[in-house]
Amino acid sequence: MDIALPELEHINRQLASLERPKKPKMLVVDDEPDNLDLLYRTFRRDFNVLRAESGVMALEVLAAEGEVAVIISDQRMPEMKGTEFLSKTVPQFPDTMRIILTGFTDVEDLVDAINSGQVYKYITKPWDPNELKAVVQRAVETYDVQKHRTEELRRAQSQTILLGTLVKVTQEATGLEQALEAIAKTFGETYEADGCTLHLVEAGKPGTLQGNYGTALPSLGDDPVVQEAIATQKPQVKVNESAEEGVLAHLVLPVLFQSASIAVLSLRWGKPFSLQEDELLRLYLAAQQIALALTCVRFGRDWRVAA
Repeated sequence: MDIALPELEHINRQLASLERPKKPKMLVVDDEPDNLDLLYRTFRRDFNVLRAESGVMALEVLAAEGEVAVIISDQRMPEMKGTEFLSKTVPQFPDTMRIILTGFTDVEDLVDAINSGQVYKYITKPWDPNELKAVVQRAVETYDVQKHRTEELRRAQSQTILLGTLVKVTQEATGLEQALEAIAKTFGETYEADGCTLHLVEAGKPGTLQGNYGTALPSLGDDPVVQEAIATQKPQVKVNESAEEGVLAHLVLPVLFQSASIAVLSLRWGKPFSLQEDELLRLYLAAQQIALALTCVRFGRDWRVAA
């Protein structure tokens, strides 16, 4: 059964409503407190600004806070130069944009750092606030583009793994329960869900045979979202204003075989999570591959998932 585009748009809008605009994170590093304070006041309106007085302290901040969009670091600091500190952040945070502030002509260090991709730009001291703001704005835009590309690649790889797992299930599963557990686990991990349940449908409602990943919901058969998905054979979503019973968003996909709902896939997130329309479509189509996998396991036929 085809899904009408408006249905995907509706689900996409509901999931997107969970996303709260957040200030991007910035880390400023300088051994002079006055410079740290000036950088903080310059960017605090638009960024969640983290501060550190040395490269060592900055690495500790990153270990605690995770990835930031932009790092602005002084070059000349005791114990560790700015370029040395920034080079240590590249392996774990390759998408972060790095800006060096320098009052000296450290040409060799700066050229090496820029050529190796460790530094996005360098700004000389004393800096012009408007110039620095413009550089940071371009850096954030570049960061957003890189993160988008990285996420697209990750999701494409996850989709390949998901389809490969469905093939593996049909080849190796010794029974339906094992197959249901393996498929639920794969979908849950691929889409970063806090819980995923795959129920076989019996007499028009979720039956007793199921596979679970993460946090399971009690009595899916009584859930009106699940009942609607089975009855209409169309994806359904419920978004809560708060994480009611640990669930902020509940997406239900019917699994169809020969125009009948033979199973239902339930994905739950306790945190904001959104999917683009093309991702929703791929998720729906992947869910329909479950029907072939379960049919193969049930009847012992060999098949291959069409990529």
